Amino acid sequence: MFSLRTLAAALATAAACLLAGAAQADTYEVKLPPELFTSPRLCDYAPCTDVLPGATRFSERKGQPSYVEGYKDVDGTPRLAGYVMLSTDITDIPAYSGKPVITLMGMDTTGHFTGVRILKHSEPILLLGIPEAALVRFNNQYLGKFVGDNIEIGKSRPEDNLIGLDAITGATVTVIAQNQVMMTSGTAVAQQVGILKPVIRPAARFTASTATPTWADLVADGSVQRLTVQPEDVGLKGDGRPYMDLWFGYLNQPTLGRALLGADGYASLMSRLKDGEHALFIIKTAGMDSFKGSGFVRGGLYDRVQVRQDKDAFTFRDLDYINLWGLSAAGAPAYDESAIFIIRGKGFSAAYPWKLVFLGNKIDRETGAKTFANFDREYWLDARYLEGGRPLVVKPDPTWLKVWKDKALDIGLFVALLTIIATAYARRDALVRRATHRNKWPVNAFKYTGWVVSIGFVGFHAMAQPSITQVLTWFHALLFQWKWELFLSDPLIFLFWIFIIATTFLWGRGFFCGWLCPFGSLSELLYKLAGAVGLKRLQRHPSPAFHARAKWLKYGLFFGLLAVSFFSMSLAEQLAEVEPFKTTFLVGLLNRSWPYTLFAGGLLGLSIFVERPFCKYLCPLGAALAMPTTFRWFGLKRKMECTQCKACAKGCGSLAIDPKGNIDARECMLCLDCMVLYYDDHACPPLAQERKRRGKAGQALTPIGSDGYFIPIHPAPLPRQGETP
Repeated sequence: MFSLRTLAAALATAAACLLAGAAQADTYEVKLPPELFTSPRLCDYAPCTDVLPGATRFSERKGQPSYVEGYKDVDGTPRLAGYVMLSTDITDIPAYSGKPVITLMGMDTTGHFTGVRILKHSEPILLLGIPEAALVRFNNQYLGKFVGDNIEIGKSRPEDNLIGLDAITGATVTVIAQNQVMMTSGTAVAQQVGILKPVIRPAARFTASTATPTWADLVADGSVQRLTVQPEDVGLKGDGRPYMDLWFGYLNQPTLGRALLGADGYASLMSRLKDGEHALFIIKTAGMDSFKGSGFVRGGLYDRVQVRQDKDAFTFRDLDYINLWGLSAAGAPAYDESAIFIIRGKGFSAAYPWKLVFLGNKIDRETGAKTFANFDREYWLDARYLEGGRPLVVKPDPTWLKVWKDKALDIGLFVALLTIIATAYARRDALVRRATHRNKWPVNAFKYTGWVVSIGFVGFHAMAQPSITQVLTWFHALLFQWKWELFLSDPLIFLFWIFIIATTFLWGRGFFCGWLCPFGSLSELLYKLAGAVGLKRLQRHPSPAFHARAKWLKYGLFFGLLAVSFFSMSLAEQLAEVEPFKTTFLVGLLNRSWPYTLFAGGLLGLSIFVERPFCKYLCPLGAALAMPTTFRWFGLKRKMECTQCKACAKGCGSLAIDPKGNIDARECMLCLDCMVLYYDDHACPPLAQERKRRGKAGQALTPIGSDGYFIPIHPAPLPRQGETP
C-alpha cells in the first residue's frame, strides 16, 4: 500500500496536471515577435482589428508615448475610426508576477474603449488557478466606457462619480494593476489627440532671494534630484557602473537658476522663454548609454526622457532642446552629457510635484526579448522657493496600500488568529501539564481551533495558503532585484511569511505545518475525523524503512524546482503544481480539469487512511522550511530514558522519532503528544515506575519538575541533642 510505486503514480498524476494546465494557457509567457515592440508597423504584428472593429487599415506608430491611428472606409474615403495602443509603449506597471500584462487596447475618436486583448501575461494564478477567461471577462467591462471616467475596482459610488468594476476573486492585485494600465494608457493617448484637455494648474509664484546655494545645498533641499538606473534594472549584467546616472533640476526659479547657470546664463535663458514655458536641466555623470536616445535624429523627438505631472505627460522635440554649456554651482559634478529642455505644455505648474521619467528597454533574461520600462524620480520645489509655500496635494495611494485598506478587517482577524495560536503554543508547558494521554483537550482545543480557522478563513476565504512559488520568488528577488511593492501586494501572505520565518527559527517548521497550514490542517483533520467515525481500523502508518527513504522526496522536489527556476521561472511555476493548494482553496476541486481534481482529491482521500501523506513526502514548501528548522532556538524536552523508551515513538503520527529516541525536528509537526506523556505519570514509563515505587514506600507524590521527573524527596536531618528542631 505504501510503496515507492504508489508515490511514483502520484507524481505522474502531478505531471499530467502540469501538462493539462500548460495546454490551457493561451497567453501565459507566450513568445511574441520582437517587431511588436520595435517596428513602426505595430498592426502588422498585433491583432489591431480585434480591438478597433471596423478599421481596415492602420498608420505607423506616432506620438510619444506612441499609438496607432485606425481608419475605416466610408464611401471609398478613409475616415479616422480611432486609436490602438500597446500597453508597454506607455507604461510598465507590474502585476502580481512582477511583470506587466502586455495588453492591446482600442479607443474610438470620442475616447470610449472599443476592445481589449491580452497578448502576454506572466501571472501564475491565471495559469494554474483562475482561467484566463476570467481576465477576459474583466477586461470586457471597459468596453464602451469613457477614458476620462473615474474607474476603480470595487462597487460603484455614483455620489462620488466613481464607476466600479467587478474584481476577480483571488487575483485582486492583478486586476488593480490592469485597471491602472488601461486608464494610464488610454489617458496618455486621449491627451495627445485632444480628447482629454490638460489640467490647468495655478502657476507658481517664486520668492526672491540673493542667496547663492552650492550644489550640496541644492541636493540637500531637493532642488537637484538624482535618477539612477542600474544595469540589473534593464536586464543587463552589472559591471560596477550604473546604466544611467542622471541629475536634474528646475531652472525658472530665480535663486536656483542663478545658482546653477550663473547670473548671465540665467538671464539669457529667461529671455528665450515665452510666458508659460519652463526649463529644466539634465546631466549624466555616469552611464552606459545616452539619455537623449536616437529618436531626435530620425524624427526630431527625444524618446528617452519626458516629464509627467499627475496624468499629463510632456515630451521634448528638437526645438525644445538648448545646449547646457556648464554649471556654475560650487561643487557641481563633472558630466559627459547634458541638456536644457523646454516644457511648453499649458498644464504644467512648477508649484506642484512632477516626475522626470527615463524610458528604456528591459531585456528579459529568460527569452532575450525587449520590453518597455520606465524609471522616474519625483521633483517638488522646496516651500522656501514658493510664495505661500507648497500647495496642498493629495496623492493617490499606491496599489499595495489600496489592497491593505480594502482588506483591513481580514488583516485584523488574521493577526488575531496568529497571536492567539502563537501565545497558546508559547505556553505549551502549562497546557501539556493539564492534559493526559487520555484527555489531550487542553492542547487540542487550541490546535483544532487553529486547524478549523486556517481551513475556513485562511484557506477558503482569504486564499492565503503559502506556496513554494513565493519561496522561489524571494530567492530571485534577493539575488537580482528586491521590490517591496511586489511582496506587499498580498497583505495576508506578507504577514504570514513574516510569522512563518520568525516561528520557524523559534520552534521549527512544525508550528506552521502542524498548527496553521490550511492544507496540512485539512489533511490531518480528515484523518482525525475518519478515525472518530469508525475508520480507525483501516488507518495505517507507513513502515519506518519506507518513511526513512520516502521523506527525502520532498527535498528533491524543492531543489529541483529551485534549479529549474534559474533557467525558467515560468516553468518552475508550472511544475510547482505538485502543490495541490490552488486546486483545493483557490479554484475548487470541482472547478478544474480532471487531472488537477484527481491529484488533489486523491491526496485528500489518502489522508483519510494515512496521516499527512503530502506533508511527509511531497511538500516542497515543507522541505524549504525544514532546513532552517535545524537552527531553531527552542526544541521539545527529552529525558535520559527517552533514548531507550519507545512509548512516544509508538504514538508519533509524524514518524519523527527515530529508533534511538531522538526527535527529527525537520519532520516533527509539534503535535505535543510526546510532551503530554512527558508530564503524565500514568503514561510516561519512568514517571509511572517512580509513582508506583513511591506508592509502595508510602512516600508522597511531589509535583513534576520542568525536567520531567518528580521533585526529589530529601529527608531533613534530625536535630542534634540540645538543638531546637
